[in-house]
Amino acid sequence: MSRFGTPDRFKASDNSVWVEYRQLSIDYKPVNLGQGYPDFCAPKNVTKALANAALSPNPLLNQYTRAFGHPRLVNVLAKLYSKILVRNLDAENEVLITSGAYEALFVTIHGHTRPEDEWIVIEPFFDCYVPMILSSGGVPRFIALKPKKTSDTITSADWLFDKKDMEKLFNEKTKGIIINTPHNPIGKVFTLEELQFIANLAKRWNTLVVSDEVYEWIVYEPKRHIRIATLPDMFERTITIGSAGKTFSVTGWKIGWAYGPENLLKNLKIVHQNSIYTCVTPIQEAVAVGFEEELARFGQPDSYFVCLKNELLTKRDFMAKFLTDVGMSPTIPEGGYFMVANWIALENKVRLEEEQDANKDYRFTKWMIKNVGVLGMPSSTFYCDGHKHLGEDNVRYCFIKDDENLKRAAEILLKWKSQK
Repeated sequence: MSRFGTPDRFKASDNSVWVEYRQLSIDYKPVNLGQGYPDFCAPKNVTKALANAALSPNPLLNQYTRAFGHPRLVNVLAKLYSKILVRNLDAENEVLITSGAYEALFVTIHGHTRPEDEWIVIEPFFDCYVPMILSSGGVPRFIALKPKKTSDTITSADWLFDKKDMEKLFNEKTKGIIINTPHNPIGKVFTLEELQFIANLAKRWNTLVVSDEVYEWIVYEPKRHIRIATLPDMFERTITIGSAGKTFSVTGWKIGWAYGPENLLKNLKIVHQNSIYTCVTPIQEAVAVGFEEELARFGQPDSYFVCLKNELLTKRDFMAKFLTDVGMSPTIPEGGYFMVANWIALENKVRLEEEQDANKDYRFTKWMIKNVGVLGMPSSTFYCDGHKHLGEDNVRYCFIKDDENLKRAAEILLKWKSQK
């Protein structure tokens, strides 16, 4: 083995589906419904706040700020979440600003994992969870959400975990469980009963809960987002993760956060200060301004949180219709801006043998990119190696896209379907 080869702890993350499919997008120029970012402008008040921060006569807004979070930002986040959690959140000690939710996950998992510690991961999962667990010396243990069809229309509420299987995963080696609600890619919004079941297991086995809530503001009526940290005796063992990129549709700004009790955040801060140290000051200032303005109109019709989810609801329903018309079977999401669709009814219209990948959904999505002109993400990428068959019949699409691009995708797919 080469002296300068990749260390074993990083080999699980050697290849990135996002890098591969971004290159396919560049090479073939399809309508990109794969990657989870808007292709329309962010709210003007937030982008204007960034320009104001960069051009401010205050020279400190373009210099290093506090390592664990720009004071203005941690203070407004503490104020917002104190209101939501109905508890006083300590801005200096119970909030950490990170370089996106990605870093928040990284410092959480690396900060709390000893060799052989086990983490329970709910499948399908955002694909960075497992490489982070493995690179920290931990052991991932998996339980899948599976659709339990109750009608002709499948919603994300129909995707359930088996409670007995979940209970069996908890043991004395369990360090924690990662929950993602609203969920990517399914769009499931976990119910109070499901969260209470998980909370009871976490308390029984004295484990952590990492709650990835980056889509917290994108929940469609009548569903409600429930934060597991608000359940009895759960704040003390929960680290909650959020994202400015998802909140304000500025994914390129890469600002996220983690909040939770001071004793749990200590380990995150140690990893953070020895890797990232501090995040971009003017962007933190702009995000803080955005939150201050949202807090002033919290829950009102002109709130960006309200406007965005209303806009996305129309896009969601449009996508569900055209995917159904094409012959796919979409799962209607209760939250987030992704839609998983079963494509297997279209198998006789594609030439899977023209692609070399082991998993059918990779072959399907690549063939569609190259021959039809629409990009979706293979769902098996959100499963562990032993369970990729659970995702092979599905493709994930993103609907936080400009209406013209969604209409163009619909036209392309429907035209393709009509061909012999």
